[in-house]
Amino acid sequence: MKVGEFRDLKVEELRDRERDLDDQLFRLRIQKSMGALEAAHKLKALRRDLARLKTVLREKETV
Repeated sequence: MKVGEFRDLKVEELRDRERDLDDQLFRLRIQKSMGALEAAHKLKALRRDLARLKTVLREKETV
């Protein structure tokens, strides 16, 4: 997702999305450790999306 798409969401929606992304990241890490991860590029993209989301969430909480 792009940063603009995250900025359009409400704080509650951002927190829900953060939980979902965190869960997906956990599952991909497990797959990687077991050697079953086929698309390693998803891990990097997911980490970046989570970082973008946390940045926007922090911006909204401080305002």
